[in-house]
Amino acid sequence: MQSKQRGHWLLLGFLSLVTLGCGLSGSEDGPPRNAVVVEVLANSSLQPWLVEAGIAFNAEEIETTAGDPAYVTLTFAEAGQSVVDLATGSATPALWLPDEPVWVNVLADQGVPAFQRDCRSVAESPLVIAVWRPVAESLGWPGRDLGWLDIGSLAADPTAWEYYSGGQYGASLRLGHTHPGLSASGASTLLALVQAAQSKTEAVTVVDIEQPIVQASVGAFEGAVSWFSSATQDLGVAMSERGPAFLGAAVMYESTVASHGRSADGEAIVPIYPFEGTFMATHPACLNQDQDAGTLEAARLFRDYLLGEAAQRLAAGHGLRPVAAVALADTPLAGNPVVDLNQPAVVFGAPTVETIYAVQGVWQSARKPVNLVMLLDVSGSMAGRKIDNMRLAAEEFVVQMGDEDYLTLVSFSHELRILIEHEQVGPSREQILSAIRGLEAEGDTALWDAIGLGSELIANRASPDNANALVVLTDGLDTYSYRYRFDSTLVEAAAANDTTVFTIAYGSDADEARLSELAERAFGNFYRGTEASIAGIYEEMSAAFGGTLGVGR
Repeated sequence: MQSKQRGHWLLLGFLSLVTLGCGLSGSEDGPPRNAVVVEVLANSSLQPWLVEAGIAFNAEEIETTAGDPAYVTLTFAEAGQSVVDLATGSATPALWLPDEPVWVNVLADQGVPAFQRDCRSVAESPLVIAVWRPVAESLGWPGRDLGWLDIGSLAADPTAWEYYSGGQYGASLRLGHTHPGLSASGASTLLALVQAAQSKTEAVTVVDIEQPIVQASVGAFEGAVSWFSSATQDLGVAMSERGPAFLGAAVMYESTVASHGRSADGEAIVPIYPFEGTFMATHPACLNQDQDAGTLEAARLFRDYLLGEAAQRLAAGHGLRPVAAVALADTPLAGNPVVDLNQPAVVFGAPTVETIYAVQGVWQSARKPVNLVMLLDVSGSMAGRKIDNMRLAAEEFVVQMGDEDYLTLVSFSHELRILIEHEQVGPSREQILSAIRGLEAEGDTALWDAIGLGSELIANRASPDNANALVVLTDGLDTYSYRYRFDSTLVEAAAANDTTVFTIAYGSDADEARLSELAERAFGNFYRGTEASIAGIYEEMSAAFGGTLGVGR
């Protein structure tokens, strides 16, 4: 089946290159002379293990048959994003480690079959629902079996949530998972919902996915999701650092829970193994047959190293289940108090390329449309390259919005101008893009008044059928507001109607402390933007809104 990519993703923070030094401290000394450098691309859930294993491997200076030391560099990106990068030629690793073998076949379907011939699993981890321990215990865990549809129903029903939680963690259960077009764990989440709705353990088909009852189940679950993350690892970090009021439950790998399952104050996150069943990530390490023989040999040496006893024990120390050289019961993972090595009792059949594609369309239909207000600073200090780059980033953001989403566009300087008011993006996309292209910089900065107006515009159109979001970009301090000031009234207005607020301090002159506080209070993100990074920031936000990114039809 031929497919096409939907959008692209420049990954700010979610795709990182790690050059691993060969000193004992892991210093970044670079490869030794005559080294065969092996570029490795891996999914983010493997990052804690692979960084440590890579440093150890490089320190050993293991040689090829030609006597040249093998040296690895690591890049981390989710499976869907990796497919886009590999298919477009922007990434050319010698070794790729996606979550599951199906993603190698998705890449082949998009014209790059080079990774199909030589793959070996290097670690395993089941997909689980991570829940804060007090929340899990209030639901009857560990004595009561919980499943995919249970958690989805609870997130969709604030009354039931209040009954079980006692109102301690907000008005609703905030639920999260990764973006299905970018991340394998996100796609597996949707497929697990299909499996549960169909009561099937063997692999579901495209026909199964198209069943009305299935689409209703997926729609109910997705309608309750509060946060889409671009990377499994970042989802675990965000949940751990920001607490149960930010995310009470999230779908991620057992290894991520094991690595990040404890907050700063000692509260634990526990993995729920859904009783209906789940998927097992097998993390195949696949060689790129388009590489030269020397590079392939060096890549194979690193893969063999990962399958050795020392690296497999290290994997278990990072919450992964070893697949070679060491018994699972004889690893640190066996002593982890929240991990149940007898689970999962049911492992779903592996998905196909066709079902990976099919579930993308279901998700775009199932997720809530976004009621988005975008506030863009066009004061005089934005003149030149700043506003040029902002326009380009905002245009790409609009391109990636769903057809069913709604957008209000407000520019602000010493005056506030509503350029587009609550227009559905699909039929109005060109009109919106034209308005963005026409932005010019002049005047002072009425930042707090702009945020107040944005809050009013969201409130005017708020609906339980939509997700509300406010995006604020500014490069300076407020110099002109007269209706609003930064206080609890403004923050509460911005966060009202369950609005998620994203703030961008574009340059060093913005009021970072207040912008950060606003985003934190409204369950959003604060970004420090530069001319170089602004495009990546807008694309990161696009993923959080469920934009059309990554793999799809």
